[in-house]
Amino acid sequence: MPEPLLELRALDAFYGDFQALFGVSLAVAPGEVVAVIGANGAGKSTLLTCIAGLIRSRPDAIVFDGEPTGHLPAHALVARGIALVPEGRRLFPSLSLEENLLIGGQLGRTGPWSLARIYDLFPRLAERRRMPSTALSGGEQQMVAIGRALMSNPRLLLCDEISLGLAPIVVRDLYTRLPMIVAEGTSLIIVEQDIVQALNAANRVCCLQEGRVALAGHSSSLSRETISTAYFGA
Repeated sequence: MPEPLLELRALDAFYGDFQALFGVSLAVAPGEVVAVIGANGAGKSTLLTCIAGLIRSRPDAIVFDGEPTGHLPAHALVARGIALVPEGRRLFPSLSLEENLLIGGQLGRTGPWSLARIYDLFPRLAERRRMPSTALSGGEQQMVAIGRALMSNPRLLLCDEISLGLAPIVVRDLYTRLPMIVAEGTSLIIVEQDIVQALNAANRVCCLQEGRVALAGHSSSLSRETISTAYFGA
């Protein structure tokens, strides 16, 4: 087995006095897609925000590319190659589509992704590059959010609920692009409530329940009954 690109080692997370994650351990190999599933409030988004540096943890609770990163701020982690596609897209409403994309490349990390490559991945965006982000459909906004993260040329892309609020046909279209991203050498962690999409896209699945790992394994080896039990705690 290759050395993991990312390791979580008994990660705890807190919002003030409230503990949201309890001893979560997880590894992501280079080029791997890992889906994190679970009900609302299970701790999925908290997991991503910890990895992205928006919530600090003890340094060795998160190890990226062999180095402890749990104590580092978000901008330092972007510079090291971790990018977050946040829930709800969070585009800059005063900027055009293309300006939102350019913000993602401000650190100048070298790699395969550029404006031209983003427009190759999402041709609809090229047609609308001058439009304000507020004039885009929900699916187009999600494409911009993914493209903005890719513009930083990450080694690890964190996707938080990319299907949220989108029509099924749009979700399927977005998910068809993920193998193209992985083919460029990027590992993915996908937080998703759509279990079917998650299982189809991922090599491995981690199910959280009330901030703890309830189930982890290869997506092809987990039965629907096993997943349902871990998901709902039934």
